[in-house]
Amino acid sequence: MYNNFERYKSFFKGDAMKFIILLGIVSLFADMTYEGSRSITGPYLAILGASAVTVGFVAGFGELSGYVLRFFSGKLADRTRSYWSITIGGYLINLMAVPLLALAGSWEVAAVLIIIERMGKGLRVPSRDVMLSHASSQVGHGWGFGLHEALDQIGAILGPLIVAAVLFYHGSYQIGFAFLLLPALLAIVVLVISRFLYPHPHDLEVATPPLDTKGLKRIYWLYVFASALIAAGFADFALIAYHFQKTALISAGFIPIFYAVAMGVDGIAALVFGRLFDKVGLSIMIVVALLSALFAPMVFLGGFYLAFLGMIIWGISMGAQESIMRSSVAVMSEVKKRGSAYGIFNTVFGVSWFIGSLIMGILYTFSITYLVVFSVLIQLISIPFFITMLKIRTK
Repeated sequence: MYNNFERYKSFFKGDAMKFIILLGIVSLFADMTYEGSRSITGPYLAILGASAVTVGFVAGFGELSGYVLRFFSGKLADRTRSYWSITIGGYLINLMAVPLLALAGSWEVAAVLIIIERMGKGLRVPSRDVMLSHASSQVGHGWGFGLHEALDQIGAILGPLIVAAVLFYHGSYQIGFAFLLLPALLAIVVLVISRFLYPHPHDLEVATPPLDTKGLKRIYWLYVFASALIAAGFADFALIAYHFQKTALISAGFIPIFYAVAMGVDGIAALVFGRLFDKVGLSIMIVVALLSALFAPMVFLGGFYLAFLGMIIWGISMGAQESIMRSSVAVMSEVKKRGSAYGIFNTVFGVSWFIGSLIMGILYTFSITYLVVFSVLIQLISIPFFITMLKIRTK
């Protein structure tokens, strides 16, 4: 009897891992599409006539729209349990907006498409993360989300490199966007296959005792607030790329390569920090906050090589956030409320990202030093909140 149970458990865990890898492959192709696009949206908007404030606003408002939509999408997912339908619909909107940027003749049209792309991502993320949380409960939430993020970031490397190759061979930004149609279609194909192979991913969830609260815990809300502070000070790459373009610190062809390197580091960091989360828990977020505070001085005030190092730290911080933050929400929320927990977390995170992006875009026009001071300080302020969370956790 025991041996039969162990064989069943091993098979079940393997099935969960296959599901994580499949969704990781979907994200790989999806990231090839929209991260390839994001590697050049800042310079593209600048060439079309947008100002630094406009770039900061579009980047921030795009994230805001997507993150606010996650609140409603998460609620809808919990109410309907239609995780696959919501996920597939979101991916279609998210991915098809990218090649349409090739047809944009003005920064206004490009801005609308950028925002629509972010909204498509916002629609799908809570449902997809709930499905991933079911499977990652088998292998460890940190490892499961970290592995998914690592696969995700392979695409985030390839996409910008495709665009860089187009630019190096004297192609235009428009041709670069058009090339991204292929990975978009591949992502949809693998997603549909995943849907038919695993129609009920909630069956992969490890049974856990119900939480001792009717709502979300106090530690969850502290975590949301602390993460929001990091989001507010974490400069979007669109503004970083705008700075590179405007100051001629880095040539147009090298900008997407810098982004690709950051995405590669992101993927490795996601695996490392995911494992660390499973072993040491929330205390690892203090390290993440300290790292996140370091990149801005290097990227905005340094020369070529210091900016390159800053982008590596930016990538480490991004990877750590992507793996740990999603894992933490899964640990802190009950299964039946997990869509809402992800939705609320992402909405607050996105509002903070928008406000921070807008403030940094405005500060850029007055003083880059002010921008750097804002970025560093607001992220460091998050650390006392993480320490308070650890004290609550140990009581």
